[in-house]
Amino acid sequence: MIDWTDEQQMVRDAVRRFVDEEVRPHVEELEHGDMPPYDILRKLFATFGMDAMAKDRFHRQIAREKGEADGAASREGGGGGDGSLTLIPIIELCRVCPGMVTAMGVSMGLTASSIMSKGTTAQKERWALDLLTMNKVGAWAITEPGSGSDAFGSMRATARRDGDEYLLNGSKTFITNGPYADTTVFICKLDEGNPPEDRKIVTFVLDRGMPGFEQSKPLRKMGMHSSPTGELFLSDVRVGRDRLLGETEDLPSGGRDGAKATFQQERSGVAAMALGIIEECLDLSVRYAKDRVQFGKPIGEFQLIQAKLATMEVARLNVQNLVFRSIELGANGRSMSLAEASAMKLYSARAATEVALEAVQLFGGNGYMSEFRVEQLARDAKVLQIYAGTDEIQTIAVAKDLLSRVD
Repeated sequence: MIDWTDEQQMVRDAVRRFVDEEVRPHVEELEHGDMPPYDILRKLFATFGMDAMAKDRFHRQIAREKGEADGAASREGGGGGDGSLTLIPIIELCRVCPGMVTAMGVSMGLTASSIMSKGTTAQKERWALDLLTMNKVGAWAITEPGSGSDAFGSMRATARRDGDEYLLNGSKTFITNGPYADTTVFICKLDEGNPPEDRKIVTFVLDRGMPGFEQSKPLRKMGMHSSPTGELFLSDVRVGRDRLLGETEDLPSGGRDGAKATFQQERSGVAAMALGIIEECLDLSVRYAKDRVQFGKPIGEFQLIQAKLATMEVARLNVQNLVFRSIELGANGRSMSLAEASAMKLYSARAATEVALEAVQLFGGNGYMSEFRVEQLARDAKVLQIYAGTDEIQTIAVAKDLLSRVD
C-alpha cells in the first residue's frame, strides 16, 4: 500500500467533516474536563455505522462459537479485512483531540479485546457487546502506584479464594476511563499464601457500584485532558467465578500472554495516533510559516524554518508508511510480532513528540500559548512515549528479539 485508495479518502473526508463539526467546537470543554468525551464518541459510532458493524461482527463470532460447541457450524476463513476503517477515525481525531482516541481505544479496544480473547461465550455476551458499541465505557486496570514498567513483578493487587468466591483487594492508578467506567477488567495476583513473585496472574471483570469498589475523580495531568484518568480502590470486593475471565485460574502463561497481546494491539495503534498529531502540527506550521512576517518577509523564506518543515515532512512520510504496513498486514490476515509493534510504537511516539515540540519552536512565543493549538498537541504527544510501555521498554523488546534470532 503506497497511498490511500479513493474509497479510503472518501471515508477520511467524511470523518474529517464530522471532527470539524462535532469535535473542534468543543475542544475547550473537552480539554478542561468539563465534558467527558463519550457522547461525542457514541455519535461518531452511530454516524458511521461503527456500532452496527461491531454488533454484526460480534453476533457472527458468537454464532460461530456456539456452532462449534454443538457441531452445527463451520468456520469462516479469510483475511483481516480493511484495517483502515479503524485507523482513519483514529488519525483524524488525533489531529484535534488525541485524548478522545485514548478513551475510545481503551474502552472498545483494550477492555473489550481482553474479554473477547480470553472470556467465555457467556462473559462475552454479558459485557463485550456494550463495550464494542460504546454503549458502555470500559477500563483496563493493570498499573499500580508502585509499579509501572514492571507491571507484573511489582503487582500487589490480590484475589484470595473464599469458598466458591474471591475477595479482591488492591489499588490501580493511571487508569484511562477509570472515573467513568461501567466495566473494568481488573488484573491481579492469586494469593494462595505464597510469595508475590510466585503467584498466578488472574483477571476479573467488575461493574461500577460493586460494594468495596471505588473509582476516583479524574486526576490532573500534563496532557490528554479529554481522556479521563483515575485511580481504583478495591477493599474486599466479593466476586463469583462468573467474573473470573475465562472462568479459570489457568490461562496460558498465568494470564500474562493475554495482557501482552493487549499491549501489542495498543502499541500498534499508537502509530495512527502519532500520524494524526504529526499531520496537524505540519499543517499548522506550514500555514504559520506563510503568514508570520519577521524581518520584512514570511518566516517560511528562512532556511532554518524550511529545515524544520522538511524534518516534519520526513517524519510524516515515515509514520504514514508504518501505518500503511499495518493495514496491509491486517488485510492479509497477519499481525505484527510484539517486537515489530514495539519498534513501530517507539519510532512513531518519538517522531510525534519531536514534531510537536518543533512546531512549538517554530511558532515561538505564540506556540507556548494555549490559543495556538500546537501547545496542546505537544502536551498530548509526550504521553505516547510513556503509556503502552515506555520508550525504554520498547527498546528492550526490540533488542531482545534481535538477539534471540539464530544466525
